[in-house]
Amino acid sequence: MSTLVLVRHGKTEWSSQNRFAGWADAPLGESGVQEARGAGRALAAAGYRFDLAHTSYLSRAADSLKIVLEELGQADLPVERSWRLNERHYGALQGHNRARMALQYGNDRVAQWRRSFTAEPPALAEDDPRLPALDPLYAGVESAQLPRSESLQQAAARVAIWWHETLAPGLGGDRQILVVAHTSSIRGLVREIEDLSDDDSASFRIATALPLVYTLDDARKVVDRRELAAGWSNRVRKFINKHKPGTRISWV
Repeated sequence: MSTLVLVRHGKTEWSSQNRFAGWADAPLGESGVQEARGAGRALAAAGYRFDLAHTSYLSRAADSLKIVLEELGQADLPVERSWRLNERHYGALQGHNRARMALQYGNDRVAQWRRSFTAEPPALAEDDPRLPALDPLYAGVESAQLPRSESLQQAAARVAIWWHETLAPGLGGDRQILVVAHTSSIRGLVREIEDLSDDDSASFRIATALPLVYTLDDARKVVDRRELAAGWSNRVRKFINKHKPGTRISWV
């Protein structure tokens, strides 16, 4: 059976500023660096040795992965990056403070953009310098594929393509694969792995730098799912581990 570990990147400098990040390249903060180290140490203590790692084009995920691999003693592990693993694109909201956007657009509308599966934030203008199509990082991606804004549904759709074309075919046997990504891209992966509904996909949460570990059979069906909560109480671990695959655990 194969092992798939999903890890959300550590907290960024923008986290404390309550800013929408999306595809903006918000750097890891010091607390995020420590979180990533903790994730790496937890995985090392549990005895994981990975065959391959995947991450997004965004530095907060790539840097978190680098730290995790250093803690594992696997700094030279092959890493594949994909823009399809990026966070959802928050359009014109990117870079702005969430409270200020709530004042501008209204609390209910901003909450809908954040939590609804289908609601799409206002798109970037076609001449906006924040457009991914203007970023050299995405020079190898067809401009028509690069979003100006995304709903959770649209982000999940691009992640589904990556799951079916890249990740799923690489699972099998006793392979151990690590993915360090973002809230929305991890939601998209869990949606594919566990066949979640739209509502469960939108409400699924995973804490920063908390490894989510799947054991999958050769048909890529879930045999086991657990959070590797290093340093947490045994009581919390028991609560986590009693949940069967397909059960959503919300972290506040």
